[in-house]
Amino acid sequence: MADNKIALVTGGGTGIGRAAALALAGLGYFVVVCGRRKPQLDEAVAAIKAAGGKAAAHPCDVGRPWEVDEMFRVIEKHFGRLDFLFNNAGMGGPPVLLEDLPFEAWESVVSVNLNGVFLCTQGAFRLMKKQNPQGGRIVNNGSISAHTPRPNSIAYTSTKHAVTGITKAAALDGRKYNIAVGQIDIGNAESQMADKMKKGMPQPDGSIKPEATMPLDHVGQAIAMMANLPLESNVLELTIKATKMPFEGRG
Repeated sequence: MADNKIALVTGGGTGIGRAAALALAGLGYFVVVCGRRKPQLDEAVAAIKAAGGKAAAHPCDVGRPWEVDEMFRVIEKHFGRLDFLFNNAGMGGPPVLLEDLPFEAWESVVSVNLNGVFLCTQGAFRLMKKQNPQGGRIVNNGSISAHTPRPNSIAYTSTKHAVTGITKAAALDGRKYNIAVGQIDIGNAESQMADKMKKGMPQPDGSIKPEATMPLDHVGQAIAMMANLPLESNVLELTIKATKMPFEGRG
């Protein structure tokens, strides 16, 4: 159990983030859910409390350094520590040809998917290294695209590959502070994209085919497993996917 431990979930108002927050609250964590849309955050907090858990909402755009700094100041002031961070906030780019992607769209994806993970990891390091007892755990949402791209996804795929670099570098740099850093790569969870996946997704041969999906709570269970490990052990990389989705043979 994680009684009296504090978790932060970015992008926690909907989808994978909300499933993770519910699962962490079920382990006994007090969960701070962060995201850009307060109504969704409030709904997630209400769901956690209805299930018997403890949570609070903190609106934040993780791509803005000043907002991230303020969020960590609030966490330190109110709780004095952070034990678990799930870097989940992310966005996709428009599904257009590589040569037609506007630079502004590229920048938006990089701001959230890459800069946001770095800024929150940095904030967690600063707090976890000075708290007593020292240390904690960080899990980054890499996505299946951290391994293999979909067609017309250069911004999303590039940032998710970069998240793997953050994970490995932070896992190494965190050792001296007792900070364990890992990554979960998720394929076809039933989030806002699920209906689109079931109707048909672009394949490398140019065809459009339906793809299998998996329930969100399966992802929550996987994140809870990672969170519940003693800090002496770490899942560096975990891939969870719909069993029948085209990943092993993609491309």
